[in-house]
Amino acid sequence: MPSRTLVRRLLAAALLMALAPLTPAHAADPERSVDYRGLHLTLPADWRVVDLDRDPGACLRLDLPTLYLGHAGPQTRCTGRRAVPVRADTLHLEPLADAPPRADVPTLPVPDGAEPPPAEGASAEVRYALHGPGVMATLSYGAHPETVRALLAHAVGQPSAPAGRPASGAQGPAATTAPASAVGAGAPAAAFTGHGFDACTAPSQDAMDTWRADSPFGAVGIYIGGRARACAQPQLTADWVRRQLAAGWHLMPIWVGPQPWHSTSTGLSTDPSEADDQGREAAEGAAAAARALGLPAGTPLYADLENYTDRDTWDAPVVAHLTAWTVRLHELGYHAAAYVSASSGAKALSAHYAQAPQAMPDVLWVARWNGAASVTDADLGLPSGTTQWSGPRRAHQYQGDHDATYGDETINIDRNWVDVDPTALTPLPTVTSPGRRLP
Repeated sequence: MPSRTLVRRLLAAALLMALAPLTPAHAADPERSVDYRGLHLTLPADWRVVDLDRDPGACLRLDLPTLYLGHAGPQTRCTGRRAVPVRADTLHLEPLADAPPRADVPTLPVPDGAEPPPAEGASAEVRYALHGPGVMATLSYGAHPETVRALLAHAVGQPSAPAGRPASGAQGPAATTAPASAVGAGAPAAAFTGHGFDACTAPSQDAMDTWRADSPFGAVGIYIGGRARACAQPQLTADWVRRQLAAGWHLMPIWVGPQPWHSTSTGLSTDPSEADDQGREAAEGAAAAARALGLPAGTPLYADLENYTDRDTWDAPVVAHLTAWTVRLHELGYHAAAYVSASSGAKALSAHYAQAPQAMPDVLWVARWNGAASVTDADLGLPSGTTQWSGPRRAHQYQGDHDATYGDETINIDRNWVDVDPTALTPLPTVTSPGRRLP
């Protein structure tokens, strides 16, 4: 007769065998395979797969490793942070024939049978027009694009050979965007005082038309690029911008560059001299995106720098970054603006204002969620009675991250009170060409 110990062991083994089929199939398999329009992709096990045809409201987040399939819908579920500490590797595949002509991301044509060439974008995003399978592939990446590019190269039947990293800011050979307007084209942005909103992704045209008719808003913040941008922008085309300007919207273009936190993919340097360089690079990326989107010369472009609590560490690099951003944008024909928190960035800029007033951002947009639709000194965290950013040079984000419905369109937004007149800002030097970094 078997011992009780042996019986218990046999029962335990039988129980484990019975439960074995309940173990997820991918637990023993570190990779998954997905087929799309003739492409065969092998994905890491931690990647999500989102079918946008079945789930058109899904948000194309850039901070979660994901394969997105199909054309993006209205992205009604884009909520939460507009800037992310870590950018993930993602890939978005959609039919090439009617893919939107994105102006904010470089697009490279890839002939049938060719390998997608190495490339980088200022916003850590690159598009490949794959003419063989008829697919537009938009990849985003964290530290380096090679992982996603190699995955795509294998999918088109080309083993990706090791490639040298492109020079910083390079977009690869034959990179194109939607037709760009030269700086200086178009009428200057009009003055605006009133309610505005910003959303993680540019809303659909139907939503913009409905809100123009039914909401109290007349200004909208749009995220035109930057390495810390949280959401993809499939709606954001030069035509989208043209249509909003024609409808009378006041646009507030936002660049989500390096942030005052420690991150290899989205962090600002704690060294003020390096933060200065990052500010110039951010300005060049933002100006290029603004030109491609057709934003007129003189438009204020907003550098988004999120809140921080360690002011001893971050005040100096934040000020260095934003003053370099301002100077370089002026050289490139755009006004400079900053989106900062009342408790950190606004106080740092205010404390250093007298040292370099000519290099301070032309417009200050401050986040302080106190529910007050106004731009008082207290709202912006500035000294009482100050002349800093006085006149029509202020905006206040007074409520954050909530759903709002007007007509039949719901969007997750932040609310703002805006008092900005670009025509009243200091005149900029005449710019005849986009230019590059000055010596």
